[in-house]
Amino acid sequence: MIAIIDYDAGNLKNVENAFKKLGAEAVITCNEETILQSEAVILPGVGAFAECMESLVEKGMDRVIKTCIDSGKPFLGICLGYQLLFEYSEEDPRGLAKGLGIFKGRVKRFPDDIGLKIPHMGWNNLSFPKYCPLFDNLPRQLFAEPQPDSRFANSVQSEESYVYFVHSYYVEAEDRSVVAAISRYGILFDAAVSKDNVYGTQFHPEKSGMVGMAILNNFLKVVRKE
Repeated sequence: MIAIIDYDAGNLKNVENAFKKLGAEAVITCNEETILQSEAVILPGVGAFAECMESLVEKGMDRVIKTCIDSGKPFLGICLGYQLLFEYSEEDPRGLAKGLGIFKGRVKRFPDDIGLKIPHMGWNNLSFPKYCPLFDNLPRQLFAEPQPDSRFANSVQSEESYVYFVHSYYVEAEDRSVVAAISRYGILFDAAVSKDNVYGTQFHPEKSGMVGMAILNNFLKVVRKE
């Protein structure tokens, strides 16, 4: 059973429906016992970083999440759930908002001078700095030209694997070894991370058509140890 954490954030039902289409048993819940007994945990969400983090803490879900991760249970953060895995966000006008701190790094706003509309809303392709099982069997192609940012010089790009984004803020991971995918919206940004049993995507796989469903199915393969 896949536990989708209920913490008063948006878009939970879409994620549940996507997993059910793949034949997985999925439930939206904030019941600690149910989550701890699940095979895997999903933290999706659309909303304000600080408010949603406060909701996680009020429900005791921050502690449950860390227990699940420490136990080795497969964990996937999506969109806001991905951002919450990091230490801080600049989204809160009161100052830096504290996240779960699973990964070192912070969430930053796209700069106003990129010449593009904010929020970033639409389809972008991905590049892969390292191997990640979520992206198995997605079409890939080497970059024709070196990337301008040396952090991504050895990335591999998928010309066909477009995914759907809706966000005004992006993750900047401090540990570059956890970055599993990057994308570009005026600037290069970290689109996915992976380390051990923890995965996160800035994009919405549940809204990304066949490519997104393939990514979620790959997560299920991780869960089933296929």
